[in-house]
Amino acid sequence: MKILISNDDGINAQGIKALAMAMQELGEVYVVAPERNQSATGHAVTMHTPLRSRKLDVFGDNIKAWWVNGTPADCVKLGVENLMDERPDLLVSGINMGENLGTDVIYSGTVSAAVEGAIFGIPAIAFSYEDYTTTDMTAAATVAKEICKQILEHGIPQNHIFNVNIPAINSLQEIKGIKICKLGIKIYKNNFEERKDPKGNTYYWLAGELVDLPDDIDTDIYAIKNKYISITPINIDLTDYELKNKMHSWKMNW
Repeated sequence: MKILISNDDGINAQGIKALAMAMQELGEVYVVAPERNQSATGHAVTMHTPLRSRKLDVFGDNIKAWWVNGTPADCVKLGVENLMDERPDLLVSGINMGENLGTDVIYSGTVSAAVEGAIFGIPAIAFSYEDYTTTDMTAAATVAKEICKQILEHGIPQNHIFNVNIPAINSLQEIKGIKICKLGIKIYKNNFEERKDPKGNTYYWLAGELVDLPDDIDTDIYAIKNKYISITPINIDLTDYELKNKMHSWKMNW
């Protein structure tokens, strides 16, 4: 099995290195990742500047790797269409430093890399880790590998990805289990901090405080707070078919 790995934290991030090493147990690993951090770029693609890539020897002799001076979606596109000799059988994105929960998946480059894989018809899984500060991603990578094994036994439906979040842990024994979840709701207030530059001009810095909402036990947010691995199936077909069918009765005319 050929496995393509990407991320949004960049080619030198701890999470992608640990993930690439762990996934070698499941197949032949290729890495195509951004040259630098591309967090919160969502599903942006590069259209007005040239894309460049460079092959690197940073993961050892058994893993072919490239950086791309673009977004996570760029990396997947270029990896599948130009850099790999054959189409991958699985795309894995991550492991992101910091969780990607609830409505934040819309902004996530990690999740968008997986979505790009699904657009190509490639089974895809996105992994994120709750802790932003850890210096050892080995345990999280072990979890990711085992989750991949179990998901692959059942398969990933067409037009779907799995968004997986792993709670911050010191040992695997701290994980209480796995919860299959829906996306929660994350709302921020005071999104922009107003500042002044040395010339007295106003500028704004994205900040934001998370609004503390009541926990719904069926959400990914609840799962992570309570030391469960959350797995959320996401359909990349955004059509609301129920509403579409209802709209036929509206008898709209032009």
